[in-house]
Amino acid sequence: MNKLKISSLLDEKPIRLTLEIPAALHRDLLTYCNILAREEGEKMASPDKLIVPMVERFIKGDKVFTKFKNSNKKLT
Repeated sequence: MNKLKISSLLDEKPIRLTLEIPAALHRDLLTYCNILAREEGEKMASPDKLIVPMVERFIKGDKVFTKFKNSNKKLT
């Protein structure tokens, strides 16, 4: 595999991303927020607040990724 042009991303400060998502996914995120707000008894959160925890949970649940990451293998 070729070396990436970006080296290390060790900076832990938040990074702002701007992205486009399909309208159907946005509707699903709104529905999710609505359900979460009902369950928690709070006002509805913005759908963009769900994306980070969802991606984090997805990555933590990927056993192959976790195994590879924990093995300290290099991708080169």
